[in-house]
Amino acid sequence: MTHRSFLPEAVDHYLRTVVARETPVQQRLRAETAGLAEGGMQIGADQGVLLAFLVRLIGARHAIEVGTFTGYSALAVAGALPPEGRLVCCDVSEQWTSIARRYWAEAGVAGKIELHLRPAQETLSELLRGRGPGSFDFAFIDADKTGYDGYYEACLALLRPGGLIAIDNVLWSGTVADAADTRPDTVALRALTTKVRDDARVDACLVSIGDGVLLARKL
Repeated sequence: MTHRSFLPEAVDHYLRTVVARETPVQQRLRAETAGLAEGGMQIGADQGVLLAFLVRLIGARHAIEVGTFTGYSALAVAGALPPEGRLVCCDVSEQWTSIARRYWAEAGVAGKIELHLRPAQETLSELLRGRGPGSFDFAFIDADKTGYDGYYEACLALLRPGGLIAIDNVLWSGTVADAADTRPDTVALRALTTKVRDDARVDACLVSIGDGVLLARKL
């Protein structure tokens, strides 16, 4: 199992196996994804618990996910939505999301999930035109890091007041704290974190769970 936390590995293991409760379907999906070369992109079990908790906490009914991979985060979010709730998933990979579809069906949440396989900005723009601003309650962003600013702006427009955005990987294995690291992804994450911190449209906090999750609540 990939160690994706800043905590000591023994504590991270404790969180995954004792504190973060997973369903059997989630466990099987995690195991299959861990066998992929890109398996390190999967969120931690503790992050899945956090996302589900936040969805229930704000009473979300309509959610967006930018970056679906093999579907673990969508499984967590869709499972936390009420029976009439819906999750729009944005991804570009048929290969990875074909795995997701199998597990969504097994978990009985496939009917809650609307998957769009195309660049996320196209889907987000269509949602703004079709469903309009303020039509969603929750958004999770976990995709290409240089695209985060655009995804943040689009999701913020789509959220109702009191809606919540969760943005993954904002600590980027700690490299954001290294001023000498000027790689595009690192620079983009650093810039977005500062922008959200100073954004008068939201209140925000950064949670050092996994690789860092930035939470922004729309005012």
